[in-house]
Amino acid sequence: MNIQILKATCLGLTALITLHAGADLQVLDRIVAVVDEDVVLESELDQRLRAVKSQLGGTQPNQVPPDNVLREQIVDRLVVEQLQLQMAERAGVRIGDEELNDALSSIAAQNQLSLPEFQRAIEADGISYNEMRDQVRREMAMTRVQQGVMRNRIKISEQEIKDFLASDVGKVLTADEYRLAHILLPLPDEPGAGDVRRVRRQADEILEQLNEGANFRSLAVQKSAGQNALQGGDLGWRKTVQLPTMFSDIAPTMAIGEVRGPIRSGSGFHLIKLLEKRGAQAEGQVDQAQVRHVLVKPSEIRTDQEAYELAETLRREIVEGRDFGEIAKLHSEDPGSALAGGDLGWNRAGTFVPEFERHIDAGQEGEISEVFRTVHGYHFLEVTGRRVEDFSEQYKMNQAENFLRNQKFDEELETWVREIREDAFVEIRI
Repeated sequence: MNIQILKATCLGLTALITLHAGADLQVLDRIVAVVDEDVVLESELDQRLRAVKSQLGGTQPNQVPPDNVLREQIVDRLVVEQLQLQMAERAGVRIGDEELNDALSSIAAQNQLSLPEFQRAIEADGISYNEMRDQVRREMAMTRVQQGVMRNRIKISEQEIKDFLASDVGKVLTADEYRLAHILLPLPDEPGAGDVRRVRRQADEILEQLNEGANFRSLAVQKSAGQNALQGGDLGWRKTVQLPTMFSDIAPTMAIGEVRGPIRSGSGFHLIKLLEKRGAQAEGQVDQAQVRHVLVKPSEIRTDQEAYELAETLRREIVEGRDFGEIAKLHSEDPGSALAGGDLGWNRAGTFVPEFERHIDAGQEGEISEVFRTVHGYHFLEVTGRRVEDFSEQYKMNQAENFLRNQKFDEELETWVREIREDAFVEIRI
């Protein structure tokens, strides 16, 4: 046994016994495994055993394995966790309380509970909420380590991505999804010309109401004979191949909130509304703005008011005809853009601080904004161009890469866990 392990073992044993009058020793805890420079305690094993049995008892009450089988599996699991937590410690991974609370709130929401309700439910199952918090914190730290290691171990080539995108599975996976709402006005089984005219007229009337601002969901509940009428006609998220044929060609051409119809089919007349869309075509079209600005900062030799007044003076000079780029080169205190005449290039929404973004959104091309304050100082800006950049192909490639990476993740993770287990010093003591 090396010095570090011996030290850890001795420290562990020192913490686990207490001396009473009469030289009696009372065991407070036991070491069940030594893992490199740390230990796994019996109290940890018992705590995890209770949690596992509680979980299995709720889902498979007649199939809970014997305690000795569970304990053996749990010890092995705790050893692997300890190795990963040691790596997280060496890498400086820290899970703060705010991040932990967000994760627990998310878990509670998945169970349709508030965080206090979730805490009460956990404790009603005989599990300490504080112990659960600690376990979630450990799992988050391990996940961060795993993701970092897997990023370096899993390599996806460009050719793999292209081959996947060309495959049937790839085409289905990266296809856009649409959420449609639907109203069906049915025709009789053997409709006459009068029936068709009557139902078509009803559909036109409903369409007119919708165009005047009527609520689609409400009209679907009242008028639709579709199977989803009571859900406001909501068909849920579907890829084009999952949509009825008569809608699959129309949905990709619709704008969000648009209503189309009436559409004739054998069963009647249909009205559809596009509620939402997502995917490469929907999310790969990125609005961008080209912006230039001048920044003036308060400093030890320039008060806040003086900085504001200088920015106002510079802005007025540009409005009166002086070149924006010249002013920016001479006076702007943004070192990243000043030499380029204040030009920040093309950027998508969300790149800058909120106040700066608001002035970009409100600005007309060629218009000099008013002077405004951000955390960086006083600015004024000019939007010099707007465009929609098509990143749909890149979006698809990112989707494909993530899918392929996730496919390989579990297998590669298993290999890595086996490797670190084999390379570590582990002594099982039960």
